[in-house]
Amino acid sequence: MRGMHIPPQDDSARLAELDRLAVLDSAEEQAYDDITRMAADVCGTPIALITLVDGTRQWFKSRVGMQATQTPREHAFCAHAIQTPDQVMVVTDAQQDDRFVNNPLVTGDPNIRFYAGAPLVTTSGQALGTVCVIDTEPRDIDAAQLETLQFMAQQVVVMLEERARKR
Repeated sequence: MRGMHIPPQDDSARLAELDRLAVLDSAEEQAYDDITRMAADVCGTPIALITLVDGTRQWFKSRVGMQATQTPREHAFCAHAIQTPDQVMVVTDAQQDDRFVNNPLVTGDPNIRFYAGAPLVTTSGQALGTVCVIDTEPRDIDAAQLETLQFMAQQVVVMLEERARKR
């Protein structure tokens, strides 16, 4: 089906790493919210998220400009972004991208047009989610903003791994 995400053949190592961090469905935390707000400010977008993608959904550890706390994995732009963990995935206009043109997050609320997501890659090499920014208008992102998103994603991973060590 066009626009639908198909999970990788073997997602077990990535899901095991996500379980090890024990962050899914955890309470809001100011440090993550600060990063999300900075991402929205730096990129000038109305929406920014810290996402984690499990087997069936995309859960938001932190969010700015979006009420939902999760979306189905098959609708998640971030599920695509984690397939290329070494780069920021940028969609300048989702209505012009065959992967997303029929996606309910594009055709309905929140009406995504622009997306940029920097994968959260753990020290073991697993991409668990993203720091992403979203706009309801088509646009682009400059090199400095891309670099800043990648840095923010690295900081989130440091925080997640430190949080797991302290448990």
